[in-house]
Amino acid sequence: MAADVAEETNIERPPRGREEVPVQISRLLEAHEIILKECRKFAKDAEENEDDGTNDVLISDVVRTNERHVWFIAEHLVEAPLVEAD
Repeated sequence: MAADVAEETNIERPPRGREEVPVQISRLLEAHEIILKECRKFAKDAEENEDDGTNDVLISDVVRTNERHVWFIAEHLVEAPLVEAD
């Protein structure tokens, strides 16, 4: 359930109301980077525990997908200044 995931995540909820587009995009980029950091840690744990199947799913699906998203989002922010999300 989405509410359960939201309670357990390290990704902060966005503030209520509207934000400027560069702030929203920067927040999205930061969220993907958090996912990558955590997933790499989990993949390393899986490798150390010789759990090749879990390691493969994490690297092949989660890491590669989020790396692609980070690249895509970052490429579209080149012309706009990055803004730190509060």
